[in-house]
Amino acid sequence: MDLDRLAHLVRAADAAGISPFVRVPEVDASLIQRVLNLGTEGIVIPHATEDNCQALVQAVRYPPQGTRGACPIVRATRYWPEDWDEYAAAANREVIILPLLEDKDSIDGFEALALIPGIDAYFVGPYDLSVSLGIPGAAFDEPRMSEALDRVLDLAKRHGKYVVTTVGDRQERAYSEDMIRRGVHGLVFATDALVLLRACVRLRAYTIP
Repeated sequence: MDLDRLAHLVRAADAAGISPFVRVPEVDASLIQRVLNLGTEGIVIPHATEDNCQALVQAVRYPPQGTRGACPIVRATRYWPEDWDEYAAAANREVIILPLLEDKDSIDGFEALALIPGIDAYFVGPYDLSVSLGIPGAAFDEPRMSEALDRVLDLAKRHGKYVVTTVGDRQERAYSEDMIRRGVHGLVFATDALVLLRACVRLRAYTIP
């Protein structure tokens, strides 16, 4: 979507007390700065690698932790911070970076990713991962998917990182509870379109013989 539309969604999230995260297509420092200047509180990057994660940390953080450009007259600062150093320190501390682990290489190389300073959480994307493993559509109760998730959870715990994933089309309480028991720290339920589709399928089953 374009930045004008994104700005409306960020304002709506703020008004509802929701922290808005934005998935950018790649580590483009100029684009990331414009997205953050709107007041975005988290940046998501697809297909995490050691190189793009390190570059993302630099793009998101103000100096001296990174290279994010400093402009005080933007929405994120409420158009003029009373104390720039205080604002920049808060932004560096509070803006969340969430790389997507969604292919076999990301899983195999996760320990190197977990050692990168400035990244506290990682999102395991099941559908892309299942395609990468040659088992499209498999969930985390499939053995190879389960092994991949357990590897990430084990290394994340060892290095003090958080793990987030999604239930996708497995909109079942038992499946969600199993993810939490295994150590997942956060769950994305599903996309709005998929939630509606599943609800319609269930409703049809209840009402049409």
